[in-house]
Amino acid sequence: MGLITGLLTLPIAPVRGVVWVTEKLQDAAERELYDPGVIRAQLALLNQELEDGDICLEEFEREEERLLDRLHAAGSCSASNDRR
Repeated sequence: MGLITGLLTLPIAPVRGVVWVTEKLQDAAERELYDPGVIRAQLALLNQELEDGDICLEEFEREEERLLDRLHAAGSCSASNDRR
């Protein structure tokens, strides 16, 4: 970036910083959302809650299906990334 370009775009520098931070936060959230280890830990916690009687079977099945869908999506994402 040249001196002139740097001076002309200086007023939007804070916006670029906010965009960069937002992109980093989104990347971190997606990594956590589709991390198989995190999903498996959530499934284990869900099983424990069912065994302890903290949740009913209907709620367990609903949450389990949601987590298994995320786990399947995570497997699909990693398989498509491996092909690249």
